[in-house]
Amino acid sequence: MVLALLEARARHGYELAKLVAQKSQGALELHAASLYPLLYRLERRGWVAGRWVEKPGERRRRYYKLTAAGRRELASQRKSWRAYLAGLRAVILPEES
Repeated sequence: MVLALLEARARHGYELAKLVAQKSQGALELHAASLYPLLYRLERRGWVAGRWVEKPGERRRRYYKLTAAGRRELASQRKSWRAYLAGLRAVILPEES
């Protein structure tokens, strides 16, 4: 999810958490206790790159952007998720007539 949300542009952690809740219509939540360790892991793996940004009158924020390796990983994960969701759909949804 996080890689997909970073595909369009760089975002900071709080924005990512808000987007997950918004796009999932409240079904999913990313709490700081899990989000920031995840972002650090993604950065260590080279899938995202973070940088600190300071703007006048605002708190300093760390923005994360998707790297080339992150784009490749996202493509791979999307393929896996599509296969998983197709299998799940075949099991739980009634057959269409």
